[in-house]
Amino acid sequence: MSLFRIVVKQKHYANGIKLEQGMSVEVASSYSNPLTTNGGHEVQDAFIRKYGIDLKKNCGLSSVYLDVHKIS
Repeated sequence: MSLFRIVVKQKHYANGIKLEQGMSVEVASSYSNPLTTNGGHEVQDAFIRKYGIDLKKNCGLSSVYLDVHKIS
């Protein structure tokens, strides 16, 4: 299992939900890329827990708006 940091790389506003550049969450995952595997469910849950933001409603659950960095 690896630890990943997911960071918003650009501002995005859609459906009344705003993402700000620099927002980040940490996700432990057994997948090689938690953003593209399993529908990004782990990343989605982490943003809801930390910020109360639903990335799917915002259409921001994408590598266009998010960077994935493997920490360990």
